[in-house]
Amino acid sequence: MSIGLFALLDDVAALIKVTAASLDDIPAQVAKTSTKVSGVVIDDAAVTPKYVVGLDPSREIHIIYNIAKKSLINKLVFLGPGTILFGFFAPWAIQPILMLGGAYLCFEGYEKVHSLLSPHQGPESAAGEEYRDMTPAELEKERIDGAVTTDLILSAEIMAITYGTVVDKDIISQIIVMLSVAIGITFAVYGFVGLIVKADDLGLHMAKDKYHKTIREIGRGIIVSMPYFLSLLGYIGTAAMLWVGAEIIAHGIPPVHHGLEKIQDILKNTPTIAWFAKVIVCAVGGLAIGAIIGQSIGLIQKTYHRLNS
Repeated sequence: MSIGLFALLDDVAALIKVTAASLDDIPAQVAKTSTKVSGVVIDDAAVTPKYVVGLDPSREIHIIYNIAKKSLINKLVFLGPGTILFGFFAPWAIQPILMLGGAYLCFEGYEKVHSLLSPHQGPESAAGEEYRDMTPAELEKERIDGAVTTDLILSAEIMAITYGTVVDKDIISQIIVMLSVAIGITFAVYGFVGLIVKADDLGLHMAKDKYHKTIREIGRGIIVSMPYFLSLLGYIGTAAMLWVGAEIIAHGIPPVHHGLEKIQDILKNTPTIAWFAKVIVCAVGGLAIGAIIGQSIGLIQKTYHRLNS
């Protein structure tokens, strides 16, 4: 009896040691994963501010809070557990789902580019037609829903990449790493977005007469530069949608993925140029994919209306 008890205690002690060693490795796994998802995080941070621009400034933080809250819920309640379950029961399903999400990002990016370049519908007229009959509350809800939809796809990619870095670890380590990445990245992205959208308020405060001349000049500089910065960030966000969307799709098509790797191998002596070359190729490819999807949807809609007219 006592021998069996001591054997059980030895097994428990061994299990605790293994678990402790595994937990010690978690910070390294989180850091490794954060590096791998940096491209998607940049996309998320660049895309989100455009959903807030043009709305009531007093509602900006509230809107960002709502987007961040839904993003965190999606990661913790749906995407994280869902990725682990898919990885265990149906690992083959993860990549096709991500590719569908990548196709959506390409389509959304193409729509943005098309609205900017269309000679019959500039951005101002497009915005006017879209929001003409909408109340501020309806517009705010639409913006939040649009941001959450885009974030859902990017968050799914983040969770999938995270799972890929810990797929060979025990289930406790997988859960802790995915929780850490989900919480850390959500706070980082939406904290950064909050700083961006409130920077003009900070500049306005710094420009008050009670401050030193240098501080006032910096404040005025922030106020003047923010519209241009937000506009630039919108373009970067659109390009990032196309880039990340196409890269997600490329990862699911081995010959295309190998082609992207070949570009980086050719330019391996100039890593910065190699990175830009890969981004440009992906962005152009994403625009082409988005155009095909957009034209296909338009053709289906026309056919449907013709058959029902």
